[in-house]
Amino acid sequence: MESLFAEARAVRTEHYGKEVFFRGLIEFTNFCKNNCFYCGIRADNRQVERYRLSLEQILLSCKMGNILGYKTFVLQGGEDPFFSDDRVVEIVGSIRKAYPNHAITLSIGEKPRESYERFFAAGANRYLLRHETANEEHYAKMHPASMSLANRKQCLFALKEIGFQVGAGFMVGTPFQTPQTLLEDLRFLEKLQPAMVGIGPFIPAANTPFTDKPGGSLEQTLRMVALTRLLLPKALIPATTALGTIAPDGREKGLMAGANIVMPNLSPKAVRKLYSLYDNKICTGDEAAECRLCMEGRIRKFGFTPSMVRGDGVR
Repeated sequence: MESLFAEARAVRTEHYGKEVFFRGLIEFTNFCKNNCFYCGIRADNRQVERYRLSLEQILLSCKMGNILGYKTFVLQGGEDPFFSDDRVVEIVGSIRKAYPNHAITLSIGEKPRESYERFFAAGANRYLLRHETANEEHYAKMHPASMSLANRKQCLFALKEIGFQVGAGFMVGTPFQTPQTLLEDLRFLEKLQPAMVGIGPFIPAANTPFTDKPGGSLEQTLRMVALTRLLLPKALIPATTALGTIAPDGREKGLMAGANIVMPNLSPKAVRKLYSLYDNKICTGDEAAECRLCMEGRIRKFGFTPSMVRGDGVR
């Protein structure tokens, strides 16, 4: 594994040097219409205290992020019907007007192509939509019948055609996952050629059908990060919060396995614990400035250079 990680670092360094790009994460709603079996904010989880940020709260989070030097804002939420296309366009347009040179990333799930086109026209640059698994049978075991892998893949290719920098990805260690399904994930990424790939360990969430399932391992997750770096040398790959949740130095080990992004949280402190996709999520009590300074220090200790530039992918 050390040889694999060393090769992944070498490939990452060839394209991005020692830079680790910072993205400011704003989790603006934990309402979701879907019932994915693994997700802590699934619609049927009645134990979740739900929240939605107002446009003013979102803009205030962006203002704080801008003061701290962030040049990318990532707006993430469940598939919340309250945030209609008009509302999303208003949010994106307001951020774009205030910060014309920043990158705006959306991560709000499956939408019709027309919706994606409106978001892009309003000023969104990037869109994150994990495919979760590229195997049809595996997908059906993790999602309700109302959801389909075919539609998710269709969304990803539509986003690329529209002009978004697209992010896909998957969890490692989900129930029913096999080496074959992981291979299919890599082959799908090879076909899609996304700009970004999010890979994190499966962590069970309370009050879900998968509550009692074992979580994914650090080692296997790092192995998949490294293999993805070798397969997609120019991809932007985050060292996820989930990695840091299952191991104190998980994010740093992710960087050592070829990742090159971190996403500290800019959400209002009062709601961070409520956006709980899985249990025991870290950094929910930190102020935004504390989170950034902490990550900077830890990254430098591992020989990397924190970077607050937009961090667009290399061609």
